[in-house]
Amino acid sequence: MSKILPVLLLLVMVLHLLRPIGWPGLRRRKDVWKIAVGAIAVMMLTVLIRP
Repeated sequence: MSKILPVLLLLVMVLHLLRPIGWPGLRRRKDVWKIAVGAIAVMMLTVLIRP
């Protein structure tokens, strides 16, 4: 499961570059960095919570 999440996030980032998702805050192609920052935050939270 931990290896699937990064692959899915990369896929979402590539798809967003090709065609913007349209969610609030993700309406332009240059908003890809927001997905990356969110992914890093989720992974850090996972590492902090895991014993």
